[in-house]
Amino acid sequence: MTTVNGALNPIALQWGPFKVHWYGVIIASGVVLALILSVAEGKRRGIKEDYFYDYLLWAIPAAIVCARLYYVLFQWPYYAAHPGEIIAIWDGGIAIYGAIIGGFLTLYFFCRARQLSMWTMVDVIAPTLIMAQGIGRWGNFMNQEAFGRVTTRAALLTQHIPEWIINQMYIGGHYRVPTFLYESLWDLTGFVLLMLLRHRPHLFRQGEVFLSYVMWYAAGRLVIEGMRTDSLMLGPIRISQLLSLVFLATALVILIVRRRSGKVDWYWTSN
Repeated sequence: MTTVNGALNPIALQWGPFKVHWYGVIIASGVVLALILSVAEGKRRGIKEDYFYDYLLWAIPAAIVCARLYYVLFQWPYYAAHPGEIIAIWDGGIAIYGAIIGGFLTLYFFCRARQLSMWTMVDVIAPTLIMAQGIGRWGNFMNQEAFGRVTTRAALLTQHIPEWIINQMYIGGHYRVPTFLYESLWDLTGFVLLMLLRHRPHLFRQGEVFLSYVMWYAAGRLVIEGMRTDSLMLGPIRISQLLSLVFLATALVILIVRRRSGKVDWYWTSN
């Protein structure tokens, strides 16, 4: 892999003016793997395979558009002055929370149209979604995004971070804290835990795999976002931290209320 000014080349392939960015390749790889795993779990839950493909046809463009709109909205002074760059998602600049919101809004209407249980669908999708998010952070790595404060090479070496990652964290003349890596590891740990636990009999009630995903991801993002120096801001407030706090509290309240009702079926039983 060639380098650009010592950093990894963000272009995976190029034919004349046509370029394939690693950012897109990595994101697409995460989506494909998530689809494969979701289809397998969907079969266990009695959901037709075609439903996942049909949903993805709507969800992918909706997620991309919402992710970009979210980012552009909170960087509007810049994009108002550079309107030609609004559609340049290949250079980065999409917000995962925007993608999640777009994806789940699409899922809501899709489930209503197909008369599917929304709770069952989100339980199936949630573990693979957090896996795709963990993989997707490596697209930020290739674009040298989602980094933290200035640090030193020696400090990074004490964390036992591989040198090829440290080299890519040399941004703007300084080494940076690899917050992309912290979030990726957090997400992938959540994926492993949900995959290991979701089929344990009488552990999760319907909807709780999804709610656990929301709480796990939001808790990690709440902390890690505070380390970043490239956060989207609303005045003095980091937007992603605010949303993380709202999602974490909301998911916890919903889980407690539904548990106390005693009317929600188990996600998985021993029968």
